[in-house]
Amino acid sequence: MLSTVYSAGLYGIDGYIVTVECNAQSRLPQFELVGLPDLAVKEAKERVRTACENSGFRFPSMALMLNLAPADRRKEGSAFDVAILLGILRCGGILEDRVDLSDKCFVGELSLSGRLRPVRGTLCLCVAARDAGMREFYAPAETAKEAAAVDGIRVYAVETVAQLVAHLNGTCPMTPIACDTSTFEEGLLQTSLDFADVRGQGMAKRAMEIAAAGGHNILLIGPPGTGKSMLSKRLSSILPPMTFEEAIETTKVHSVAGTLPDGSALVAQRPFRSPHHTMSAVSLVGGGANPLPGEVSLAHNGVLFLDELPEFPKQVTDALRQPLEDRRVTITRANGRVTYPCSFMLVGAMNPCRCGYFGHPSRPCTCSAADVKRYVSRISGPMLDRIDIQIELPSLSYEELSDSTHTEEPSAVIRERVKRARAFAMARMGEQSGMYCNAQLDAAAIRRYCVADAGAQALLKAAYERMGMSARGYDRVMRVARTIADLDEAEIIGSKHIAEAIQYRSLDKKYWGT
Repeated sequence: MLSTVYSAGLYGIDGYIVTVECNAQSRLPQFELVGLPDLAVKEAKERVRTACENSGFRFPSMALMLNLAPADRRKEGSAFDVAILLGILRCGGILEDRVDLSDKCFVGELSLSGRLRPVRGTLCLCVAARDAGMREFYAPAETAKEAAAVDGIRVYAVETVAQLVAHLNGTCPMTPIACDTSTFEEGLLQTSLDFADVRGQGMAKRAMEIAAAGGHNILLIGPPGTGKSMLSKRLSSILPPMTFEEAIETTKVHSVAGTLPDGSALVAQRPFRSPHHTMSAVSLVGGGANPLPGEVSLAHNGVLFLDELPEFPKQVTDALRQPLEDRRVTITRANGRVTYPCSFMLVGAMNPCRCGYFGHPSRPCTCSAADVKRYVSRISGPMLDRIDIQIELPSLSYEELSDSTHTEEPSAVIRERVKRARAFAMARMGEQSGMYCNAQLDAAAIRRYCVADAGAQALLKAAYERMGMSARGYDRVMRVARTIADLDEAEIIGSKHIAEAIQYRSLDKKYWGT
């Protein structure tokens, strides 16, 4: 007897349908599994047999041959356990012949007791099942919530094999689950961090607002204790709330990486990733024998904060150059290539020197000129060129810290200005452009949308020649100026917009001598 059951596998953040074919013959008991399975899939034989018996079903004493198609693609992970067992139960007559399995997809790892354990990438697997024309998707109860966010397919949360078989045979039907969008909407702006907590640093706050409005990368330079980390950690609180489509994209990455919080259906808040400076390049961009997303992909649609930027190995910081440009990272291995999205804002924070007090008005710096140059040169020129905004944070005075009468602007007020600026930009670019912020403007889009008046052009020309800008530096000044104009809701970039944008790139000369 031959039975066919459908499951799904992962390749990067994309899923694909796996056809589980089970052939049973009345011969000496045998259990063979083919179709290019990895070790975890091969071990499914013992899990399936024990789970079947502990669920109250008799495991067929037959010669069983199971094939996982397509046979030329390596099958990895334990998500095929449920489909394998259902194919065997169909051949053994426990799952009735009248049950139509042609429009159903099953994923889940089996415990020895017959319960379903969660698997990585359930959301991606459900999307693949929906795109393949499946009407029903069965997943472990712990991860079924994320799959319920997919439209056009019914999702069932399964606790045990016995429950699943009873549902399919019609003796105890289950109810499909739905995505709770109200919970997603409630979590969009939940944060305990607020810009009102940061005293002073008005220029830095203005730079952070511009960075948020345009999606620009930003570098904060200043002595210890000036608020670099405080500002960086609060950047997410002034970014626009994620759309449902962005939440789906972000959840896909975190689901594949296995970092989705327990009980969460979707990632509702923009990610904020802050890895330690001892991390490796593979941890940053992703990789491994079975390539998994790195920190740049886990920060997709959010913020990647690198504190003490010069302390990161040069190999690590230089590995950021291609993801910052392409907004995706491709990992190549002998058995294929995997591409992960990584559209994020980079926020770097650093001291001006190793002791931290170069240029401090009251505390002497103990570093020599050579030490300062050696310290800042850990950030390469090409990497620095990809950072749109550079801002220096001065030390705060006692009066600024102790003044209880002055109230700082809260994140909610700044976020409204950011939202208006992004809406102004989107109205100009149009939804069909595929761009949602000025940091994504390419050379052609800069010529089309970054129109400056005569005074602004003359100012930019003088700065270009005096500062020795590269072509990339010119483009980044224009992008930042376009964002500043958007905050003013101005269609034409003026001299004041260009002047402010140039000001945010003036630290090249002070620290890097360029």
